[in-house]
Amino acid sequence: MTPDSFKRIANDTNGNPRYVCHYTHLSRPIDQDAPVTQRYELALRRARSIGGRKFHNKQYGGGIVFQTYSLQDTCKQIEKLLGVLNA
Repeated sequence: MTPDSFKRIANDTNGNPRYVCHYTHLSRPIDQDAPVTQRYELALRRARSIGGRKFHNKQYGGGIVFQTYSLQDTCKQIEKLLGVLNA
């Protein structure tokens, strides 16, 4: 996962930067056999473990939002969560 996978959205009410990505970026290949709603819930559960939240907006359906100052670190956390990194 790279920072290019995210879209910058408006800051939160405290001025912190927020980025949104599609839930498929937090899915594993083994999840592909599950129904869409179940895949979304699995991805959302994974995202919540590292600070992600459901993006409640029509502009980006199926989005998961992260509040972060270091998008590169967030990408590394997602890769670690998905088992892409060994460390």
